[in-house]
Amino acid sequence: MRPSLAVHANLQHGLVTRSQALAAGYTERELRTLTGHGGGWVTVRRGIYIRSDEWESLDAREAQPLRRALAAHLAMTRPHALSHTSAGLVHGIDMLRPGDDLVHITRPGVTGSRTEHGVKHHLAHFTQDQVVDVGGVPTLDLARTAVDIGREHGYLQGLVACDSVLQKGATRAQLLEAVEMMDHWPYVTGARAAVLDSDAGAESVGETLTRVLVQSLGLGAVQTQFSVTARGQTFWVDLRVGRHLIEFDGRMKYRRSEEGGIANRDPGDVVWSEKMRQDAICAEGYGMSRVVWNDVWGAAREETAARLLREYAETTRRFGTQLPPGYVPVSRHRLRPTA
Repeated sequence: MRPSLAVHANLQHGLVTRSQALAAGYTERELRTLTGHGGGWVTVRRGIYIRSDEWESLDAREAQPLRRALAAHLAMTRPHALSHTSAGLVHGIDMLRPGDDLVHITRPGVTGSRTEHGVKHHLAHFTQDQVVDVGGVPTLDLARTAVDIGREHGYLQGLVACDSVLQKGATRAQLLEAVEMMDHWPYVTGARAAVLDSDAGAESVGETLTRVLVQSLGLGAVQTQFSVTARGQTFWVDLRVGRHLIEFDGRMKYRRSEEGGIANRDPGDVVWSEKMRQDAICAEGYGMSRVVWNDVWGAAREETAARLLREYAETTRRFGTQLPPGYVPVSRHRLRPTA
């Protein structure tokens, strides 16, 4: 890619437009060759291109759908803002299905929608202070995006998004304000429930899904990010109900950073450290269950529910349901958690 065109690509996540390529000196014939079979560019959207090697390096779950959303933005001539899951990709919100089949944009107008060429145009009211600039792309803000996801895709996806935006700095008041302006809009009921049930203590999709599972067991109030001080350290555990603790284990913590994970040491050392951590926590008078991604889906979800009930009952038999005498909680704002 010629330097004058690469400037645009660097500012647009690798994307360039046909008009930018022509202005950089490419001819129509060159563009046909580059975008043809075996050419060096991929057509992401009519008149919007990216280098083939860069496109192939992008993951299909998030990175490619993000480029499709940005390509639709570049091709758009009417005033608009990216919204719903497309805005979620731009913001980096955790979502159950980030790779939505459609690009979503919202335009000022009466409530309604239509879909053309893979883009769902939502005609809906929004205020100007709900539009934020993310790398030059007009995008509906975190709170509005989470609520829109709940309306479009239902309670569970909305809950995941609401939990995530609270982690990213949105407030519950902003979520409530966003959903209140949608009174009587289609499918707002599930979105409102997601807002009311959201919890800033969920740090991943897996933690949200595990909380939903534990709450469905009817064991009592479920607390997120519960602190335990043991052996001179403070540990945070994903969930607590009574004296029983539940941890969601994602693969990310056991994969090296160069493999897309967050481990900065040998995975075996991470596993050993997790064992030592659990031993220290449970020695303070708690039981613990561990849950992985496959445990919260499909038929395995029922098996996991039954296991959690058994393990909770054993913890209750041994320790009761009240917190240990003299237990003192630690604010998450005062100390960083020990991994």
